[in-house]
Amino acid sequence: MNSLALVSRNRGWWLGAGAIVLALGLGAATLPAPSVSWTGEATPVSQRWQGAAVTRTTTPIKHLVVIFQENRSFDNYFGTYPDALNTPGEPAFTAAPDTPKVNGLSPALLSSNANAADPFRLDRSQELTCGGKHGYTALQRAADDLRMDKFVQSARPAGTGCSAAVTMGYYDGNTVTALWNYAQRFAMSDNNFDDTYGPSNPSIVNLISGQTHGAVPSARTAAVQNGTLIGNINPPLSLDACAGGSTTVQMTGQNIGNLLDTRKVTWGWFNAGFASTLTSASGAPVCGAHHRTITGQTSNDYRGGDDPFEYYPSTSNSEHLPPTSTAMIGSQDQANHQYDMADFWAAAEDGFLPAVSYLRAPSYQQGHPGYSDPLDEQTFLVQTINRLESLPSWSSTAVVITWDESGGLYDHAPPPLVNDSHAADDALTGPGHCGTAAPVRGYQDRCGYGPRVPLLVISPYSKVNFVSHALTAQSAILRFIEQNWHLGQIGDGSFDVRSGSIMPMFEFGRHAAARLFLNPSTGEPRPVPTAS
Repeated sequence: MNSLALVSRNRGWWLGAGAIVLALGLGAATLPAPSVSWTGEATPVSQRWQGAAVTRTTTPIKHLVVIFQENRSFDNYFGTYPDALNTPGEPAFTAAPDTPKVNGLSPALLSSNANAADPFRLDRSQELTCGGKHGYTALQRAADDLRMDKFVQSARPAGTGCSAAVTMGYYDGNTVTALWNYAQRFAMSDNNFDDTYGPSNPSIVNLISGQTHGAVPSARTAAVQNGTLIGNINPPLSLDACAGGSTTVQMTGQNIGNLLDTRKVTWGWFNAGFASTLTSASGAPVCGAHHRTITGQTSNDYRGGDDPFEYYPSTSNSEHLPPTSTAMIGSQDQANHQYDMADFWAAAEDGFLPAVSYLRAPSYQQGHPGYSDPLDEQTFLVQTINRLESLPSWSSTAVVITWDESGGLYDHAPPPLVNDSHAADDALTGPGHCGTAAPVRGYQDRCGYGPRVPLLVISPYSKVNFVSHALTAQSAILRFIEQNWHLGQIGDGSFDVRSGSIMPMFEFGRHAAARLFLNPSTGEPRPVPTAS
């Protein structure tokens, strides 16, 4: 495969699902009640639970849908927003005259970059690229003491035939057209970062706990250092029968699911391919659902490590058991809040949309370079959001889209250093060092913040054509959930206490944002469907 892996294909079909991820940023070490302009009556949620105390929300958001995509930096998707090249034969994007600018790729960064190669535009025919190195240490070296100038040397792809410069590539509104249209009609952040440096599995654990310390491996492994998860490694078969491996890890401590359970707030992680397709000779479930990308690769929909709750004994569904009924989706039963994507739509369309839902795309639609791409990803996101906007629950829903980490793709914005670390794997400010201060609670190997990643808020209550410059981070989703449903905090050094607020991205006094229906293939607007 060459560095851009250009492949002829038939673009005539796609399927999807999709949704969102909220994120917040730096703030005080406590979680005071947020200040909002909304003055309506607080809305009871989760009343299906037998004997449940009525839980009230701080904002009019009764349903949060969190979609966690894969391996894209902000500059890779939004570096030239809102200016697209609009070459013939590609979907066109023309921004509204009052569209705000972002902290993106300036003319100097595009033509005289401090890296070994300048950023370069990728068009729709170049949707499949090699993936760059994005380990805990490699990403720190690419940041190079926050000079952001060693991406070609430190994050270059390892695959045969892959160009070292591919990490500097970026797309514009002619390829990631849907995302740019969502940014036009809803709210986006240009100052949102990973909690820490590192690859997908630590990032996905951070999403639900703000904490990567407390990892217990089955054997010595480079993926766990000083009790902290820094690499990609699966949970054991005892926690996830569709994962496992020669060396595995489980997490200790609390996650957001534990806090939601305590308050009896309905919630679920919905993963494409989670349902077993058959049973092995030993009686174990086999998660065999798979799809092909538009460029011809085939991959399993569900991969070990896709579901972060499976790392925790308290929230795992090791045998991938289905819910006992549609009405119980989101509540406590044998599924233990871990579901297939089909369960999400069954619940949502039958009036049982949980208060908090995490959606995980099938691997071919996660956007991960190497086995996914922006066009397959677009199909997933658009079809999901179109479907959510058609539900009665849309009037009280917030969808946030974000990405787990940068995948080693170039981003020029230096992450704020909010948590230092001094371990053999650190390299941000020198060999064995990430900063000079002591780490939070003494937990090493949590150097952060990590690289900048996109974040969009799509809701009837989101501001319109708005770019937030407020500093936010991956664990911001935790803070929003904790505040909105009055949950308290995770504790033990979780980054939830460091997160600021995404409240400025909302306008709770009214439904400011109209529904936007897009074409899944082109990402361009299509007419709003009328009621039959």
